[in-house]
Amino acid sequence: MQLHFSPSMRSITISSNNGIIDLMRIKVAACHISYRTLFHTILILAFLLPFVFILTALVTLEGVNKCSSFDCLGRRLGPRLLGRVDDSSKRLVRDFYKILNEVKTGEIPLALDLPDSFEQLVSDMKSKQYDAKTFAFLLRGMMEKFERDTREAKFAELMNKHFAASSVPKGIHCLSLRLTDEYSSNAHARKQLPPPELLPTLSDNSYHHFVVSTDNILAAAVVVSSTVHSSQNPDKIVFHVITDKKTYAGMHSWFALNPITPAIVEVKGIHQFDWLTRENVPVLEAVENQNGIRNYYHGNNFARNNPSETNPQKYASKLQARSPKYISLLNHLRIYLPELFPNLDKVVFLDDDVVVQHDLSPLWEINLTGKVNGAVETCRGDDEWVMSKHFRNYFNFSHPLIAQHLDPDECAWAYGMNVFDLRAWRSTNIRETYHTWLKENLRSNLTMWKLGTLPPALIAFKGKVHPIDHSWHMLGLGYQNKTDIESVKKAAVIHYNGQSKPWLQIGFEHLRPFWTKYVNYSNDFVRNCHILDS
Repeated sequence: MQLHFSPSMRSITISSNNGIIDLMRIKVAACHISYRTLFHTILILAFLLPFVFILTALVTLEGVNKCSSFDCLGRRLGPRLLGRVDDSSKRLVRDFYKILNEVKTGEIPLALDLPDSFEQLVSDMKSKQYDAKTFAFLLRGMMEKFERDTREAKFAELMNKHFAASSVPKGIHCLSLRLTDEYSSNAHARKQLPPPELLPTLSDNSYHHFVVSTDNILAAAVVVSSTVHSSQNPDKIVFHVITDKKTYAGMHSWFALNPITPAIVEVKGIHQFDWLTRENVPVLEAVENQNGIRNYYHGNNFARNNPSETNPQKYASKLQARSPKYISLLNHLRIYLPELFPNLDKVVFLDDDVVVQHDLSPLWEINLTGKVNGAVETCRGDDEWVMSKHFRNYFNFSHPLIAQHLDPDECAWAYGMNVFDLRAWRSTNIRETYHTWLKENLRSNLTMWKLGTLPPALIAFKGKVHPIDHSWHMLGLGYQNKTDIESVKKAAVIHYNGQSKPWLQIGFEHLRPFWTKYVNYSNDFVRNCHILDS
């Protein structure tokens, strides 16, 4: 059998092997393709091929490379080429949301073993072939565990910070001990402060009188030094440093051996004030001695409270309120200033955690308009820790006495740098009001406010506070890590109120230099006690 194609390709002949007999002759009709048709065909293909390529690439990325036949590829590409989209992905999302809703309200199986890391989760998924619902339970369980661990770590951090803030650094304790020893062995450390010829200045109202009450020798030194160095009239400054009995010898030694000339410094212990007797200060004696109060501040019952019942900010505030300083007579001492300094008309009271950066002489020129207390108000700012405080932030308004006598929206003010008109104060009943409310709070088992000096002072000075410009007193350097440095530089007095005191290791490093610049590191006692050594 043979096949013969004609040269023109128009006929095909099938013949026997001997080539004699033609078994079949087939004629093929002529086929003509015009150039116009060919051009249009090429043009259409050039237009379609890029789209086909893109769709093929997309399908490949979605896993079409796993297909083993053209039929599989056609079933994937066909709907896309025809403009129809498979809704299987949407159905998958709907099913997943349904599973999530079930898992959200369901109980996590007790037998479910939660992985500790993402790597373990991936490994378990591969080995145990979890279904979608089990996988969702795993994710929920892991997230809840991580949230719980993070929360517990945050509360543990706050508790540890509270202990660190309440402790006395080794260097400062060393300084107090060495100076106390110096007082007993060195006559120069015991010399009279101020010298006898300057004693009249202690009651001379032509001088600018400052009062600081503290048992921290280094902090007192910084307050006095920064005030004197920032003053334009240092020879007009008289400092009254009040401390407790155990610190008196060390405090006296420091200022006797390190005079801040030309300023005048007086150091007195509480035990040296004849007026401070149990008869005159009955409430504070009760506050210091009552077992329940001491347990509230020094007991460990608070550490066992359930953190899930509060948030970190409220927890930190409660810890701050438990600072042992709040049951110290030194912290309540300012309420007795008119009696302690009967011959003075006006004083500026400074806390021991402040630094003075500008001359404070103009404070004596401020007209308090008959009010007793010149203070910076703390309700005019946006930050939640310091400058947005009203009475509701300090008092329990569910208590009937508080609700009856106080306005929750009344603006609060700050201790730390206050101008007190003692002459106007003596004609008021501020001290009696302070005592009355302290007694009521003790009788109510501290349900009106948690112990502290500011809440009763807010009541006692009510209607007797004259607001002064906030530039005089910048607060919050012991709370806020993100304090604006430029604002710090401009403030007349900066206040490290809060736990992160500059003499503690937990102090903020970028804010510490404003305080340490007034520490005399060349002093032998400071150097030998390794104050703030890294």
